[in-house]
Amino acid sequence: MKKTVFLLPLLLSLSGCGYHLGEIKPTPMRRVTTIAVPAFTNKTLLPRLEAQTADAVAKQFQQDGTYRIESSDRADAIVEGTIVSVDRQPMRIFANNVLQTSEFELTLRVKYRVIDRVTGSVLMEGTAVGVTPFFSESDLVNSDLVTNQNMNYPIAAQRMAQNLVSKVAEGW
Repeated sequence: MKKTVFLLPLLLSLSGCGYHLGEIKPTPMRRVTTIAVPAFTNKTLLPRLEAQTADAVAKQFQQDGTYRIESSDRADAIVEGTIVSVDRQPMRIFANNVLQTSEFELTLRVKYRVIDRVTGSVLMEGTAVGVTPFFSESDLVNSDLVTNQNMNYPIAAQRMAQNLVSKVAEGW
């Protein structure tokens, strides 16, 4: 009993000594501390997605904290993104009407490149995907599927941004 009373304070005092996690940046990004996220390029026929998508990525970088957001003329690296596709796939039908879909899946696909601002070399590139399910309002004739899709686009953009920032900040 006396040994445990003596060893317990000793173990508790040594438990927090000197251990911390190092940087987790991927090798090509090791010298980057600031990053810029200009408006993305939109290759789809859906209007006004460029700024909304880039904004989701910038907010995710801020939340992650690995890189600080700067303007394009002062940042160490620039994230260039291209919205490749926004797809809507049917997932589930109404029980009383098998010809009408009740649930859809919205998929946003973005190609990105992280470019060194000074040298112009590509540090990283890849594809990031964001997926979100959404429901049509009901089997009413007046249900507006495009409005429902547009309302759920920010969620798909946020999930794509999480994917992109995870790859750039952590390498996976």
